[in-house]
Amino acid sequence: MPNPNAFIAPVRGLAPAYDAAQIRRAEVDITVSLDGLPPLRLDPKDPRTPAYAEVLESLRQRSGLVYAETDPTTGRIQRLLLPRLGRVLSAERDTAGDLALSLDHSHARLRLPAGHGDFAAFEGVLREALLSRAPVLVTVDDRLGVIDIRLPLPGWPLPPLLPPFPDVPPPREPSFLRWLIERFWLFWRWPWWPWWWFGCLSLSRANQVFAQMQATSCAPLTTPAPCIPFLYPDDGCFARAHEMCRLMIAMGLEPQKVWIRGRLRTPTRNHPACHVLWGWHVAPTLCVRGNWFWMRQTVVIDPSLFAGPVSKTTWKSVQGDPSATLDDTSPEPYFHVGGDVFDPGYTMTQQHLIEYRTELRLRSINQGPPPYANCP
Repeated sequence: MPNPNAFIAPVRGLAPAYDAAQIRRAEVDITVSLDGLPPLRLDPKDPRTPAYAEVLESLRQRSGLVYAETDPTTGRIQRLLLPRLGRVLSAERDTAGDLALSLDHSHARLRLPAGHGDFAAFEGVLREALLSRAPVLVTVDDRLGVIDIRLPLPGWPLPPLLPPFPDVPPPREPSFLRWLIERFWLFWRWPWWPWWWFGCLSLSRANQVFAQMQATSCAPLTTPAPCIPFLYPDDGCFARAHEMCRLMIAMGLEPQKVWIRGRLRTPTRNHPACHVLWGWHVAPTLCVRGNWFWMRQTVVIDPSLFAGPVSKTTWKSVQGDPSATLDDTSPEPYFHVGGDVFDPGYTMTQQHLIEYRTELRLRSINQGPPPYANCP
């Protein structure tokens, strides 16, 4: 059966009303009200309580969902996490017997350990949700393992789900006219043509742009908006990339995007497990000119993985799958999986950035802020 000391629900209120100064002085015994559940309590002696209270207050303001785990002895909250809401795209056993699953509009590869006490029950929920296309709530710990799966209850104020990815039509055989147009376009874009060279940035300018993007990174224990949570690599690359493209376009630049697909296992010091598992990843790119007008290259701007601009070959090489494929697009697609989903007004971008800022903050509260010293 599910953990009797774990609760998931929208945050309805804190009593007494949130007061940062009082909480920092540890003068308040805080009661947390979750939708349809008995009140839970924070421990005033826990050094994490002021930060937990602030996160809960921000969730209350937007009717956000929280996973709260309580101590069976004291009944006090001992861990807070954010459940992930999405439709199940796939749920398959791997060679170790674990269940590898993926949710739509997420690039993280999640893992339900075969030894989990509720493995059979959770697998049943996933299979049912996969057939019905109903959304599920999946909670993951800081070691990449799924610890809770359940269906949301009717009446909960859930964030709007994005539409399912459109089906990609089968490729058509190119006509002679289309073949001719494509060859003419390739000839027109031939890198020896000088206007393509002059349209690219210098390497020093690309480094400046990278530094400007990196400067927007979130302080992990406070995550003030509008920072970009580069230090939370688990998920949300699509939001980070789209926001960086927005900033670059506002600077008068013409970024593109590069997408990688594969069974990615990317090392990082910004995760307690020292790596992340992705099914795909995306980052902005810029054109950089060389010393002569026929020399140019595309560099990737990805502060979540690197300390400066890198070539696409280098970017791919660190992601753990030599057979992974790359795909270049314009900056417009927000998702490019199974079909394009767009966010021209950056509303989804901002919603997702809020979510992943909160994820980064909760991890930093629970595990300490990244980077993690145990990682090479």
